[in-house]
Amino acid sequence: MRLAIVHDYLIQMGGAERVVAAMVEAFPDAPIYTSTTDWDRLLPEFRGKTIVNSWANRLPGIRNSFKKFLPVYPLAFRSLKPVDADVAWISSSGFAKWIRVTRNTATICYCHTPPRFFWNADNYLSLEVSNSILRRIAKSLLALLREWDFQCAQRVDQFVANSRCVQERIWQHYGRASTVIHPPVNVDRFSATKDPGDYYLVLSRLIGYKRIDLAIETFNRLRERLVIIGNGPDKPRLEALAGPTITFLGQVTDSEMKSYLEGCRALIFPGLEDFGIVAVEAQACGRPVIAFGAGGALETVIPEQTGILFETQTIESLADAVRRSQKIRWCSQTIRRSALRFSREIFSDKMRALLEAVG
Repeated sequence: MRLAIVHDYLIQMGGAERVVAAMVEAFPDAPIYTSTTDWDRLLPEFRGKTIVNSWANRLPGIRNSFKKFLPVYPLAFRSLKPVDADVAWISSSGFAKWIRVTRNTATICYCHTPPRFFWNADNYLSLEVSNSILRRIAKSLLALLREWDFQCAQRVDQFVANSRCVQERIWQHYGRASTVIHPPVNVDRFSATKDPGDYYLVLSRLIGYKRIDLAIETFNRLRERLVIIGNGPDKPRLEALAGPTITFLGQVTDSEMKSYLEGCRALIFPGLEDFGIVAVEAQACGRPVIAFGAGGALETVIPEQTGILFETQTIESLADAVRRSQKIRWCSQTIRRSALRFSREIFSDKMRALLEAVG
């Protein structure tokens, strides 16, 4: 089977890119089509692979401020030469599914979410786009972008959702059924052998919808130690909110990240996430997760066994969850066993079966 892989952009190495990396590892000969690539940030799985970029890759500044270039991406994908393969596997939370394919190419879209910036525009724009001019421009394009995105979704042969909540959104926005295959997590790189330390952990990009501000305000009130790993445009605002028990570490190495995950008292997961790979990574370390009880957390966290789910995104609700977690005697091996449901091997086996059925 001739497989081609398509992804929105390779300029930040987050959860979506780790999903693509698992596909690249499983299908090492597949070419990768994308809008733009930051060669300095690529995960090891992408090194030496055939990566086809659009003309947008030559635009100055696009790799450092991709949100300012949102109107560019539809044109970038439509300008790429039609993909000629047995199956095009499309990874998208944005515009990758706008790519053209030849008549005999089947398409599978692994949907991380329908694009937030126009299907959930009011919430997304208020949290993510501080420039009022850019917000007005984006809002003026919403109706057109939704219509185009809907039409592109109708041309996809098979949708795959990364969670049940995304499956519901795919039906709501596109009227398309989908299969749920949870993202792959490299659970084998973690161990559940460390004793918990004296700190709680946030591991996240520092952007508005992740609700790191809620974690900071809660731990200011609790006067408990909170370590925050990650960078992002929201960092200056978050640092201004933080009290003396909050520590920002910025970007750390993979080995440092692993050590902090394995040694935390619990991972704090305050946003509404489509899936949340880091929540599974924490459980692979035998560490409980204190998560907002919505979205992907409902599928990855087992209440009172592998973590605590809090009901509302308020200081009171999160603080109560932290206190409840302190009264539970957690079993690290039970927590780790739960995480094994999301291994790379299980993901690859399910994707391979689906690709063979479609191709």
